[in-house]
Amino acid sequence: MNDYGKINEFKSTGEKRISALQSWAEKNKETLPPLNKQTNNHIHTIYSFSPYTPSMAALKAREAGLSVAGSVDHDSVSAAAEMTDACHILGMGSVTGFEVRVSFKHTRFADMKLNNPDSAGIVYMTVQGIPASKRELAALFLKPLQAARKKRSIAMTEALNEIITEAGLKPLSYEKDIENLSKKDEAGGVTERHILYALAKRFTDVYGIGEELLKNLRARFNLYIEGKIADRLADASNPHYLYDLLGVLKSEFLPRIFIQPGSDECIPAETVTAFARSIGAIPAYAYLGDITESPTGDKKAEKFEDDFLDDLFPVLKEAGYLAVTYMPPRNTKQQLLRVRRLCEKYGFMEISGVDINSSRQEFSCPELLDEDFASLTDATWALVAHEALSSYKTKYGLFSPENPLSALSLNERVSLYADLGKKLFPAGTMTVEEAAQQIKTQCAAHHV
Repeated sequence: MNDYGKINEFKSTGEKRISALQSWAEKNKETLPPLNKQTNNHIHTIYSFSPYTPSMAALKAREAGLSVAGSVDHDSVSAAAEMTDACHILGMGSVTGFEVRVSFKHTRFADMKLNNPDSAGIVYMTVQGIPASKRELAALFLKPLQAARKKRSIAMTEALNEIITEAGLKPLSYEKDIENLSKKDEAGGVTERHILYALAKRFTDVYGIGEELLKNLRARFNLYIEGKIADRLADASNPHYLYDLLGVLKSEFLPRIFIQPGSDECIPAETVTAFARSIGAIPAYAYLGDITESPTGDKKAEKFEDDFLDDLFPVLKEAGYLAVTYMPPRNTKQQLLRVRRLCEKYGFMEISGVDINSSRQEFSCPELLDEDFASLTDATWALVAHEALSSYKTKYGLFSPENPLSALSLNERVSLYADLGKKLFPAGTMTVEEAAQQIKTQCAAHHV
């Protein structure tokens, strides 16, 4: 296997993948395109569900010309160290964090769908910009959530097996067929996508691919598969076949086996935001917004927060959120401008990113080139500086009350940190120690 293949070797170690990336970069770095203003702070890796190792995710982002890449895995921070090293080898800025589901059951939104298609009163959120020295604490915090999720996933697998065995298929083993698709031995997360990917493999093993598979899924399991996705699954040469099939199963099959998470798995939002702030990380609500068409192909057209967004934002503020993260390709410009106005009103940082978890998805995000959203690039560079500086000393975190610049407005701090981030990476014209000294200088200049 050549170096490029070793970079994405699932069964290898992070150290070996980084070594392969370093070797590849020494020979091929000059073939990469120029860096552009695009960034992505929400890339999933094999430490939750993705076709990409952290090293390959960084390389794919760099091949698309991105200047910053960030890993966000479900219930796991195990990608963080490798992602950081990989980005720096490639001359990129890096941001790391995790994604969890939290409870809003104790709020006025207990019975409403916010940003989660599967559950009312349960919210997706991210914790981003985790200082390197706090990653172990984050992993310990997530461990009981992983354990609770495993119990529910085993129960869902049992429900799935009842359905497929009635159709004459062999049942799935949670340990052998599902957990083996994950990096659980390295504290990776195991998600519903692992279950559905294992099911997709079982279906293709039994029914093959193409028209024969479509015929059996429609007849035996009453799955609705039409239009563009039907054309993709009819194409036996489709290189993204299993990921496209997974998308169908998430939309059409998952509701039949889904078990709502309990309070041991989805803890109150305030518990997570308080933990994030205690380690100098940035807790962010993940805005979804009403969907007309899903870019990842696994979400139906559906209404979410837009009807009550004005009422939601003060609740987010009370719950301890510091930021709102959103995905520019997913929403209309009108939706995003409304979110922006509310972020400004309530003092939330804006974080952009696109949840990459399928081989079909592009790493580029041209929406960030829109002049109306140019500030999102600055916010990303501010995150880069925040993570690097808070890893050096936590008091230099963007939201630290001990930060010498804490008296400045959020916009002023973001602007200053964005400038530092660009000097730290990729230019390399400033060390972290020099950046910290620059903050002290700025403190004097702004009389704070």
